[in-house]
Amino acid sequence: MPLDSPLPTAAAIVVAAGQGLRAGQPVPKQFAIWRGKPVVRHSVDALLAAGVSPVIVVIPPGGEALAGRALEGIVGDVRVIAGGVHRQDSVRAGLESLEADGPATVLIHDAARPGLSSRIIERLRAALADHPGAIPVLPVVDSLAHAEGVLMGAPARREALRRVQTPQAFRYAEILAAHRNRDGDTVAGDDAQVAQAAGLSIALVEGDEALHKLTFATDFEADAPPVRVGSGYDVHRLEDGEELWLCGVRIDHHQGLAGHSDADVAIHALVDALLGALGEGDIGQHFPPSDPQWRGASSDRFLAHATNLVAQAGYRLGNADVTIICEAPKIGPHRDAMRERLAEILGVDKRGVSVKATTTEKLGFTGRGEGIAAQAVVSLVRN
Repeated sequence: MPLDSPLPTAAAIVVAAGQGLRAGQPVPKQFAIWRGKPVVRHSVDALLAAGVSPVIVVIPPGGEALAGRALEGIVGDVRVIAGGVHRQDSVRAGLESLEADGPATVLIHDAARPGLSSRIIERLRAALADHPGAIPVLPVVDSLAHAEGVLMGAPARREALRRVQTPQAFRYAEILAAHRNRDGDTVAGDDAQVAQAAGLSIALVEGDEALHKLTFATDFEADAPPVRVGSGYDVHRLEDGEELWLCGVRIDHHQGLAGHSDADVAIHALVDALLGALGEGDIGQHFPPSDPQWRGASSDRFLAHATNLVAQAGYRLGNADVTIICEAPKIGPHRDAMRERLAEILGVDKRGVSVKATTTEKLGFTGRGEGIAAQAVVSLVRN
């Protein structure tokens, strides 16, 4: 094809239907944040910018909400459909959904490879002028050997091997027919294998190291800051007839704090600090006061939830510093018990937890004994 000839129309299928559990993220890896935006969004943006349209995003069943947030505000023809049990089922669903559009060519891409450039897209589309399929590949640079159990077997010729990437590009009608006619009992590693089994020739184009696949938690570590800091603040009113809970410890006092739960103002501030460090909103979003299930609930449940979110995000508590602001009761006699209880819920050594108190010199609502306030600051350290 002459260099100045227009390329045939191209659509794309972005396969984002896996669970991505090995990546250690709080959501399937294709919806996790990588370099400032969801993983799947990188590929969709790159395809649209290269003039590829429509883009079909194949998601796991029940993943509509996650996909909606990941693709929110995107400009272009992007369609979301549910995938199948196996990768080939998801790809075929995407191909079938494009039949009415009738694109000349289609690019099939794994969402877990977000480093997609326009150069790769151009190489693949150009190669389809002479071949029904094209894939990006990279040379093998390490020595290879066959394995015989735990022993080294015969060496393998790396010169004849290539590392295969996506997107993989095909003439649409031919790859659709290949998927429709494939042996349903045979599991193929990728779409090029499906095409090759159908007798289609596959061209090799130069790949890109930036197209590496995000697989493990370590693939996200470089993107995550080594330390995150959050702060929290809460206030509750003192009333007669209520129990007083502070830092998970019940304190004898003539009044207690009023609230939907047990109103442990110190734990509430600490939960908000943890959620804030993760960018996960506030305690009211996770445990709405309007929800009757949290009426009178022990606040240690809220703290345990926030602690679990920290672990899921790949972090651990560096330290927590809680300040209780009140005229009464005296906090000093209970400080050690408070630190121990917080450390127990957080799953850390109590040396990483500080609890202190101050007054407002009789000023304001705390000075008048109308309520108690608390503030907390936490640091989270990447695992």
